[in-house]
Amino acid sequence: MESLNEHENWEEMIDDRILRAVREMGFETFSPIQEQAIPCLLSGEDIIGQAQTGTGKTAAFGIPALQKIDPDLRKLQCIILCPTRELAIQAAEELRKIAKYMHGIKVLPVYGGQEIGKQINGLRGVQIIVGTPGRVMDHMRRHTIKLDYVNTVVLDEADEMLNMGFREDMELILGQIPGEHQTALFSATMPQPILEITGQFQNNARLVRVAAKELTIPLVSQRYYRVKSQDKDAACIRLLEYYQPALCLIFCNTKVKVDELSEVLKKEGFRAEGLHGDMSQHQRDVAMHRFRNGSTNILIATDVAARGIDVDNVEAVINYDIPQDIEYYVHRIGRTGRAGKTGRSFTFATAREMYRIREIERVCHTTIEEKKLPGASKVLKAKADKYLNRAWELHEHEDIELMKSFLQRKMDEEGCDALELAAVMLKAQVGDKGPEIEADRPAVRSRGERYGGRRREDSRRGNGAGEDFDGRRREDSRRGNGAGEGFDGRRRRNSRRGNGAGEDFDGRRRGDSRRGDSRGERREREESRSYRENRDRKPRDIRRDGSEKGIAFARPKRKRSSRNESE
Repeated sequence: MESLNEHENWEEMIDDRILRAVREMGFETFSPIQEQAIPCLLSGEDIIGQAQTGTGKTAAFGIPALQKIDPDLRKLQCIILCPTRELAIQAAEELRKIAKYMHGIKVLPVYGGQEIGKQINGLRGVQIIVGTPGRVMDHMRRHTIKLDYVNTVVLDEADEMLNMGFREDMELILGQIPGEHQTALFSATMPQPILEITGQFQNNARLVRVAAKELTIPLVSQRYYRVKSQDKDAACIRLLEYYQPALCLIFCNTKVKVDELSEVLKKEGFRAEGLHGDMSQHQRDVAMHRFRNGSTNILIATDVAARGIDVDNVEAVINYDIPQDIEYYVHRIGRTGRAGKTGRSFTFATAREMYRIREIERVCHTTIEEKKLPGASKVLKAKADKYLNRAWELHEHEDIELMKSFLQRKMDEEGCDALELAAVMLKAQVGDKGPEIEADRPAVRSRGERYGGRRREDSRRGNGAGEDFDGRRREDSRRGNGAGEGFDGRRRRNSRRGNGAGEDFDGRRRGDSRRGDSRGERREREESRSYRENRDRKPRDIRRDGSEKGIAFARPKRKRSSRNESE
């Protein structure tokens, strides 16, 4: 990959003011999606960009969009649609940074949850709006957004907008834009609805794709831990105490778990905040502001709510839950290891979820290393080291002599030495050593099961009738009364509420399923039952055609089996 300074073609195509701003943002090289998308967009082509969050998509469509803006025309010229308010805000902020030296260009995010009147006033003279589909549609209905001069439309995270139910809004917005315009669509996946939208609203679009193997960032160490579901909170606390990340993102699959884990961590003394879709816009803005300025160093979020999180200094990502969609795994770990910095990702997996770890490795072309959780002694040492290092940073403070006098007085009162007093003070700060957390391993079969002993399940309310003479497995009826025994002890399932009619005199296995028997099997069963019930009674009147008196069978009666004849 060539740097911006060395790539002469790029300097000819991109405005010098944009290059100056991008360099000031700390970027010296183009990402794969930028190298492929920017030339196409600058040449006026429609594109379909397949790339995940964290690959530089905003600059990929933002640089060409800004370069096409006429700063002297105070009319809307570019619309960028995003799935969430957070992502719209983040994309608008990045566009403003790129346009830092392009005077006269105004960018405005528009989204639900913000006062509509304030947005309407802010729309005056705006050339680029970055908004959610619902709020953009709202402004279109109010005629507060005019589309006459729009020359560029961008759909960012298009698959996520589909998942959130915005397809109709997306199609209405695209269908309302008059005249010729350029359309860029970016999506992590390419489901059929995306292809339908591109076919309807794009003209000979060029596909620009970043393969999954290019998305797994090599500077992120990926590890997983086998953890039981009930131990996940403790495991999360253990990792936070051991690694002590300055900024950490924790991902949960549900909003309820976000709230629960947030409360757990706060009670343990962590500076944690939750972020999910049920929170008000003000609450979400406050949580994001605290995370960006460092007053909160742990942010717990769902995948959708985290779409707008773009903070460069995230040191660790914890997958409290394995994501439902494999693509989200790359989205999550891409939040760390940015701008040439290293990062860590940790994933909790139960024994039953191991296949999902293997599936992520296969699809994402990556390797996730299995690790054991840090032991209680290691965590205690890490906490003590952190406290001692922080304390020693103050050893040249002007009040240190006064502190020494306080300690000396306490030592004289208690008759202890300095080491003993320091140990007590350290103990008060770091607390006790916590319990060990066992890994979640598959259950080991018993010796009998491994070496020939066969498993047997008795009925839930059985009274001993569930025993077979040869010890083989047999499932009796739930409320059986002993009638489920076979005389040779072979496995047999009776009806759920049988009364003994299910016995076979030869002890052979027979299934009395309610509806699954063939018609012939039902007839044989009826014949057998009728024979047993009436062998000691006076015979009933049976007609020659096989029917009982007064009852006609639907088909001629089969010849009685030899087994019943022998009885």
